[in-house]
Amino acid sequence: METTRTWPWMLVTAFAPVVWGSTYVVTHAYLPADSPLWGATLRALPAGLVLLLIARRLPRGHWWWRSILLGVLNIGAFFVLLYIAAQTLPSGVASSIMAAAPVVMMLMAWALVSERPTVRALVGAATGILGVTLIVSMAATAVDPWGVAASVTAMVMSSFGFVLTKRWRSDAPLVASTAWQVSSAGLLLLVVALAVEGAPPALDGAAVAGFAYVSLAATALAFVAWFAGLARLRAGTVGIIGLLNPVSGVALGALVAGERLTGAQLVGIAAVVAGIAVATVGGRRPVAEAASTVAPPTLPHERAA
Repeated sequence: METTRTWPWMLVTAFAPVVWGSTYVVTHAYLPADSPLWGATLRALPAGLVLLLIARRLPRGHWWWRSILLGVLNIGAFFVLLYIAAQTLPSGVASSIMAAAPVVMMLMAWALVSERPTVRALVGAATGILGVTLIVSMAATAVDPWGVAASVTAMVMSSFGFVLTKRWRSDAPLVASTAWQVSSAGLLLLVVALAVEGAPPALDGAAVAGFAYVSLAATALAFVAWFAGLARLRAGTVGIIGLLNPVSGVALGALVAGERLTGAQLVGIAAVVAGIAVATVGGRRPVAEAASTVAPPTLPHERAA
């Protein structure tokens, strides 16, 4: 049974969205709000360099361009688009759009890695999305179409990048392959930040500590955990576990910032947990076993390789 064999990896994977949820509080309280490109750079680049120092290994052959592409999809452009969405949309609208990621990941995984979505997974995803909608409690307000476009693009792009990461399995250790993505994203962001925003912003002690947290914990460790889950679990399962992000955000907001949880939010949290349970308890065998019997379809550029 999948849960018996993979629940430790579900817990490892869950570390990522839980920590990502905490970045809302840290960013709002301690980090500069007027330098989004530098904010993304200072989050990604130190994390990538630390992982490279640990891995002590550089990519070879086609992993140079693959790492750059995956770094842009999963981290670099994603961080920037997410910031634009957060600045132009109510948090409820942005979070609800991002909550569609599990379904998008399931469909992309079906096309790219032959992981057919199960009824349990779809029901669990629908329950979790409903829960996120209750958690964020969308208010009736004007919606910026550019913000919607940024949020949808970020959601689709990262979902594609995550499934592509699963398809392009590297023989390198997990820390090394993660380091290649994060560091390449950080270097590209550095160039863009210097060109667009100029010199980096001045940081006080609290901001330095905040960036250390979002870089080392919420980027380096979180992406290692997330990619470990993608390597060992179904993409749809990983996507549904990702719904813990808004749960973590509102829970920490209540504990740290003194925000009050409403009855609808408590019901939403319960719905997200129920959706994850429905999608992951029991069901089909682990991906590691299924992968040996089902070959993913070949992409056009891979046929020529």
